[in-house]
Amino acid sequence: MTSSDELQPNRSRRLWWLVAFIVVLFGIYSAGWFYLANKVQSEADKAVETLKSQGIVAGCSNLAVSGYPLSFVISCDTLGYQDDARNIAASAGTFSAVAQITQPLSPVADLRGPLRTSVPGMLPLWIDWETLQAKAKLSWPLPRHITLEATGLSGQTDPTDDTDPVELFYARTATGQLRPNGTDVNYVGSFTDLEIDADAIGGRVLPALDGSGDVTLKNGLTLLETQAKSLRGQSIYIAQLDLSSGTAHISVAGTVSVDVEGLIDADLTIWLKDPKAVAAILGAAIPEQKSQIEQGFAGLAMLGNEPSLPLKIVKSKASIGFIPLGKIKPVQ
Repeated sequence: MTSSDELQPNRSRRLWWLVAFIVVLFGIYSAGWFYLANKVQSEADKAVETLKSQGIVAGCSNLAVSGYPLSFVISCDTLGYQDDARNIAASAGTFSAVAQITQPLSPVADLRGPLRTSVPGMLPLWIDWETLQAKAKLSWPLPRHITLEATGLSGQTDPTDDTDPVELFYARTATGQLRPNGTDVNYVGSFTDLEIDADAIGGRVLPALDGSGDVTLKNGLTLLETQAKSLRGQSIYIAQLDLSSGTAHISVAGTVSVDVEGLIDADLTIWLKDPKAVAAILGAAIPEQKSQIEQGFAGLAMLGNEPSLPLKIVKSKASIGFIPLGKIKPVQ
């Protein structure tokens, strides 16, 4: 027997063991996939029953788990939540969340509108969009970040009687990302072509606006865990808040804190680009103060096309430089 004849059975045995290993591995994966699918179903049912015992009706209608073997998909026809004791209700359309086998810790979710909400102290709202997608980067014990991206975002009131709804706003795009940073929570977001309906702000007129922000809520994780209802005793750091329309541009950065009595302290800097254009927008939005606004911004224009101003608030008393602006009501 030649050496090549002796190697042939060895190759066949190795190939057989490789095939067997792949089959066993695939079997383990399949068992895990279906176990997780059943676990999602049972945990969802358990959560619904737990809420029901508390007088809350919540659900994901026609919950289904699919995508085997290359992905894990959770979907339902509608989302709903109703708490009669607190008079809170919300509902939305089709929901779908997908995690690919190659990126199991990076799920992507899509939600169809409209989102209808009813909360005490607010008019019922109807929020709709062309697309709304949520992305997450999961880790332990908290996700690294959660991102929302929307296009064609709009809002209006949702009357329960025969009155006509009031258009509130429309934004071509809107994004927002929340991420933990130690015990703090950081928010980074932006919007483009935001149009606020004049009827929603007492007939005042604003042009289409673009904006962005980078804000950190100090000790934000504790606030979320305890479901705190007040910002008293808290502080935020504003790395950047920008608002612009055409050549008019306003930027704000600094710190803001609220003491236990609800009084605000802040140390902020405001930057302006094209003060005359900013004055024109503010004058149209606040016509009763148009002359004062034009006079004030005419002085700012003497400092150049991009002046900066210090805005300080001490115990809710605000001032720009040496000019007092008045007192702010305590935060509840």
